Amino acid sequence: MTGMAEEPKKKDFWDKIAIVLHPLGGLLTAFAVAFVGMKGSQLLERRQSVDTNARLYSELMSRREEAESSLRKDMFVSIIASFLEPKGDDLSAKVLNLELLAYNFHDSLNLKPLFLEMQRRLRKSADPERGDYLQRINRVAREINAKQLFALEGHGKSFRRSVDFEELAAAGAGGIALEPETVTVRRETTEVGLRVLKVDLEQQQLTVRMKVTSPDGREEVPESRASFTVGFYDFPVIDNTRLPSGTRCAVTLSNISPVAADITAVCFPGEYASLKDRPYYDEVIQKLREANEAEKASVEAEAL
Repeated sequence: MTGMAEEPKKKDFWDKIAIVLHPLGGLLTAFAVAFVGMKGSQLLERRQSVDTNARLYSELMSRREEAESSLRKDMFVSIIASFLEPKGDDLSAKVLNLELLAYNFHDSLNLKPLFLEMQRRLRKSADPERGDYLQRINRVAREINAKQLFALEGHGKSFRRSVDFEELAAAGAGGIALEPETVTVRRETTEVGLRVLKVDLEQQQLTVRMKVTSPDGREEVPESRASFTVGFYDFPVIDNTRLPSGTRCAVTLSNISPVAADITAVCFPGEYASLKDRPYYDEVIQKLREANEAEKASVEAEAL
């Protein structure tokens, strides 16, 4: 009959599940929002903690560097003042001050004049311990030379040669040419040739002429020449020759005797030279250009 009301549809299993889960869904949503908020808050707190620790560490390091710089400045002023005293005749104190100065400032100051002056004073002195003092300053110079050479060899290339004084005397004023060496520093290959012109056994120094050329005769690598003296008081970080490419080359005296000497040449990137040896503007621009080109090539390679 059309007038009779339709019987309500009987709910199946899924309808019952929907009735049960409907309020549960709202509860789960609330829990999810609370969980995400809590995790986000924890992440922000952790990030703030990391930033705070980094800032604190930076401040501590900055204060430490300031304290160290202040200490080094006071030490430097005190030691230099002792050398400038007109009536300072205490050789023991002066040798000790030179040792302190050399060990603490060998990478930022050219100490060769002080070493030579101390050597001159000791040789003129009648002090019975002058021989021990000479050995002390020579030992300090050799230790610093070895330390700097070891550090530079980790970033560049070195080679060693021996000089026979009898052969040098027979060669005359032209000196003797040592076997050249091909060195590569940061993809820049050059040929380094050394010529020993004369020797001063009293001062324990060699006069050397260095010639740096391209091994394959490329015109874009200009030729470089330099003449200088090499002794125990010439430290490679300070006493080096700047090449057009920004590379530095230095020659050190490793050993000397009345009949022969051993020398070491090292070529290394310019940024490892002395702090006082600031780069030229064209070197900075060239390095920035090379860095940009390398980054561009890397991006293009990733795109391919």
